[in-house]
Amino acid sequence: MPADGDDVRRETVWLGWIVAGVLATAGYYAVPTDSLAANLFYNGIGLSSVLAILAGIRLHRPRNAAVWYWFAAGQFTWAVGDLVWEYYQYVLLQEPYPSAADIFYLASYPMLAIGLWLLIRGWGGGAARLADAAIAGVGVGLALWIFVLHPIASDSTASAVERAISTAYPAADVLILALLARLLVTRDATMSIRLLGAAGVLLLAADVAYSVVSLYADGDDHLISGGWLLSYVLWAAAALHPSITAEAAEEDGSVRVGRVQFAVLTVCALIAPALLFIPGVGADTVDRVAIGAGSVVLFLLSVTRVLGLTRTVQGQTVELQRIALHDDLTGLPNRRYFEQALGEITPGGGSLHVVFLGLSGLKNVNDELGRPVGDQVVAISAARISGAAPEATRVARIGGDEFALALPDAETADRVVRRLVSVLREPVHAGGHELLAGAAIGVAEAGGVVEALRRAEAAMHAAKQTGEPCRTWTAELDERAGEHARLGAELRAALDAGQFQVVYQPIVRMPEGRVTAVEALVRWQHPQRGMVSPAAFIPVAEQNGLIVELGAWILQTACRQMARWRAELGPTGPDRISVNVSARQLARAGFPATVAATLAATGLPAQCLTIEVTETAVFGGGQALTALHELRALGVRIALDDFGTGHSSLGLLQTVPVDVLKVDKSFVDNITEAGRHTVIARALIQVSEGLGLTAVAEGVETAEQAAALYDLGYRLLQGYYFGKPSADPDFQPRPAAAVPVA
Repeated sequence: MPADGDDVRRETVWLGWIVAGVLATAGYYAVPTDSLAANLFYNGIGLSSVLAILAGIRLHRPRNAAVWYWFAAGQFTWAVGDLVWEYYQYVLLQEPYPSAADIFYLASYPMLAIGLWLLIRGWGGGAARLADAAIAGVGVGLALWIFVLHPIASDSTASAVERAISTAYPAADVLILALLARLLVTRDATMSIRLLGAAGVLLLAADVAYSVVSLYADGDDHLISGGWLLSYVLWAAAALHPSITAEAAEEDGSVRVGRVQFAVLTVCALIAPALLFIPGVGADTVDRVAIGAGSVVLFLLSVTRVLGLTRTVQGQTVELQRIALHDDLTGLPNRRYFEQALGEITPGGGSLHVVFLGLSGLKNVNDELGRPVGDQVVAISAARISGAAPEATRVARIGGDEFALALPDAETADRVVRRLVSVLREPVHAGGHELLAGAAIGVAEAGGVVEALRRAEAAMHAAKQTGEPCRTWTAELDERAGEHARLGAELRAALDAGQFQVVYQPIVRMPEGRVTAVEALVRWQHPQRGMVSPAAFIPVAEQNGLIVELGAWILQTACRQMARWRAELGPTGPDRISVNVSARQLARAGFPATVAATLAATGLPAQCLTIEVTETAVFGGGQALTALHELRALGVRIALDDFGTGHSSLGLLQTVPVDVLKVDKSFVDNITEAGRHTVIARALIQVSEGLGLTAVAEGVETAEQAAALYDLGYRLLQGYYFGKPSADPDFQPRPAAAVPVA
């Protein structure tokens, strides 16, 4: 609470000072003129303002404290001048004008000017704002010359010293106001700056009034003293205001002039021609010369201001064009710029080629580590892509994780693609992590700007689907894309019409020949196409997201069927059923809950269900890995399908909660022949046994393969040799003759 109270006092002390200063000024006028009390009020206000400025420096601790020390020195010098004035008037009983007091008064102006100049240096705006200040200064100075300075200088009744001093005060005030105008012409001027401006205006008004009164009348200067006193108060209030710490906030070089500032500058610029309409002003030759010179200066300043504004607008236009056509994160051109540039490129000696590149796994990085880390990956990858491209190659960031390059011929494109594949294989160090941000690349020969990008992007997506590092566009890709689009539309109708069927393939335990488990597989009986291969429609369902709905239906159907077999067949039925799950299903945060609800609805125990996932589905970790751990906690078994074909199969065994390894068919096909396949198959069974996992050999099609696998230690086999997928599989034990045992 005390700290909060201190903050409140720091924010409001300037208001208290202004109230006290106004009351003190009123007290000055409430006591008799030239009395001791009046002098005490006057000198007290002057010296107190110096102390208030020093207090403001200590209270707010501005970075530009030197500015305010100069202001304090100027106010102190002026207050000393007041004391000297009173010494002449009340001790020496002499008229103090002109006197030594004027030396102190005039000496205070350079100090105030130095402080203002130091303050100005912390603000932006350059020549434009200097021109604004000069317009204000010349306009006001011209009016002062006509009505104050020239008449004083021409007064033959006054001494040369009197004329010099009388003209020095307003001239110094014009300098102060011109410096203040340098700050006041912006709409972003702080309250502290506005208080300084008000203090300068009061100082000018009091000085001009005193000079005029001294010139034209023997009037009392008591009323004029209020201007000086309030000027004291406002100089100190500016130092006490909290905004003195924000005086250098505008440093971007932009000058924004509001309506009030525009009106002030317009009036100042029109002062010179307006003076010609005042009777008697143009009769004097000196005045005519001054007005003419002032008009020329104001015209030149206005031209300078317009030129500065024009340059600013042009610079901002160029910057806006750069921003509109470039990517903020990487600094590379964006898609719009690339398309424009692509239309302007004329390949020399070959046909223009477009390379379209998509980073892999960026979404996972953003989801798991945060977008700032993902942005670092993009920026580092962009630098590598630019570095791999030849000099003067057009490189652009097309989208979030997509880049494009324009290359002059097929040979250059091939060379750059090889270089890109190489540099993007290297890990990226971002956010304290070592990340692999590989890429898929598509290449297409330019056949129009939009078409070239479309073809290259299509080739890139084809490379991502097949796992290839690069793919060149061919017409077949468009045909396949069209077929995928048609299949995608028909998939929705097939789901609604119930055209899908779940079939089951036995998994046999040797040597007993008992069907210990089945794998649920989906088939599509199309009314026109006939039986559609899963290899044709599963990738399409993955791409358009229907795999989630289709997968949920397969899971529910398989679990219901397994529960029925358990009830009807008892011990002669299979112990478990395996259901394949896609990467998209695992990526859904609610997938484990869906499995739990399905088990509860069908009454199937969790240990009777095995979820099969591919290595690529869990390679990136994230939500997929979380889902597997949650399924494992339910009691569901996890199987890695097609094991041995992924990027880091053995590495996954350290992170993925695995129960079953399904050895890929590619290792089984040549198992009867001595060679690498046999060595790998033997190593995989040893890994499984060492880790306490269950191994299942897939794709067994002959008795010889089954015998060879049994010899290697495999006890669970699956393949056409033991039975094709069927809606109503045979669970009878295989005859002994059908179970080869070496």
